[in-house]
Amino acid sequence: MSTLLKPLQVREELLKRHMRIFSPHEFERLFHTPTYTTKYFLGEQTTSGLLVRLKQGLYALKTDFPSEEEIANKLYQPSYISFEYALAYYGMLPEMPYTITSATTKPTRIFTTSSMSFGYYTIKKEVFTGYSLVTSNTKSFFIAAPEKALVDYLYFETLGKRPHNDRLLLKNVHKEKLMEYAKLYERKSLIKYVKDIYAVI
Repeated sequence: MSTLLKPLQVREELLKRHMRIFSPHEFERLFHTPTYTTKYFLGEQTTSGLLVRLKQGLYALKTDFPSEEEIANKLYQPSYISFEYALAYYGMLPEMPYTITSATTKPTRIFTTSSMSFGYYTIKKEVFTGYSLVTSNTKSFFIAAPEKALVDYLYFETLGKRPHNDRLLLKNVHKEKLMEYAKLYERKSLIKYVKDIYAVI
């Protein structure tokens, strides 16, 4: 595409490529623009309202704003949605939390925007698994399986970093999967805790 970028054509191309969130580097690769042209265009279109800067080095189409789950995946990588938000997503908690909670192998971080808070909590690389891509006509994001989201949460509970929650609904949990994920953490207190839950669901 020509370096004389036209906003409407840029929007159409980004939507065609399902790139409602992107970095300047991804933009350069898609539109074959030099760094100075990219920087100028992104700055100009952020001011004019086509784009919004989510954080340094990450932009989104303001006109076709991505879902909060998609933002969570891209804001801090690698990550997948887990803990309280995933449990609420699956109906295992009665209400959605204000913070979209995710697991990551990077240091724990919190990002706050005008409408939402995004929390990322560190787990070991060995247990960074048990998630999949959920896709619909309007959004696509990585989220933990119900059992993995629960185990992630319970692991942090055994560490004293999450409160015990009496409102968890565990009727549809797959018991064998729950234990498989718990064993990945290699923490005796977690395995015992899961066994106790396993016995009552």
